[in-house]
Amino acid sequence: MKEEKFALVTGGSRGIGLGITEKLLQNNYSVVINGVRSESEVDDQLGKLRRNGGKILYCQGDIGTTEGRNKIVSFIKELGAINVLVNNAGVASSRKDILEINEEDFDRVLGINLKGTFFLSQAIAKLMVKNKRENKNYEGCIVNVSSISSVVASVNRAEYCISKTGVSMLTKLLAIKMAEVDIPVYEIQPGVIETDMIERVKEKYEQLIEEGLTLQKRMGTPEDIGKIVVVLANGDLPYSTGQVLTPDGGLMVWRF
Repeated sequence: MKEEKFALVTGGSRGIGLGITEKLLQNNYSVVINGVRSESEVDDQLGKLRRNGGKILYCQGDIGTTEGRNKIVSFIKELGAINVLVNNAGVASSRKDILEINEEDFDRVLGINLKGTFFLSQAIAKLMVKNKRENKNYEGCIVNVSSISSVVASVNRAEYCISKTGVSMLTKLLAIKMAEVDIPVYEIQPGVIETDMIERVKEKYEQLIEEGLTLQKRMGTPEDIGKIVVVLANGDLPYSTGQVLTPDGGLMVWRF
């Protein structure tokens, strides 16, 4: 009998996280979704996922707080072993000019996108190390979903860019540390992905894409990112820990 494999996807009930969750379920992973909403608020979405097949569990908890992270880790410990951690949860910027951002704006975004991701990763990584040392056949990996905003500067999204740059460095640091137990760590830097996070500026991006912002004339989809996560979770990108994948439709290709 094939061993059950669990994946934890933070922010997994909407947007990119939902696309990742759906693809993992389709590829025989049991998935724990984490989110800040109560389970009753996401019950319809959970019902749809369950009807499509696969084992889905929900754990409410805010990764931006110590209490929330502890709740998630306790939930995972009860499962026994977690094989895949997908750090996807995040919040958008205030979209204020860099000279207008206040401390509250900055602390909110950094607290969730970077601090929360850092300390949740630290806790889950410790569990993975323990699992590996107790079972040499254990397989695990960590996938950090950041953004091209980690390398592309935007003066009206400064706190978001800074938070994602921090996640990029976290990927490198974790890749070094987790290599000691042969657990790979990856980063995905999506470009413009069609989710509710960009709803306010969707028309702007559509126009930019039409004018040549990307080589492929469309926005990315959560499903696109989900497919990439499955490749990484399955170990189908071997000998590549610490690598960055950039599904951006060719946005980052230099052109003259």
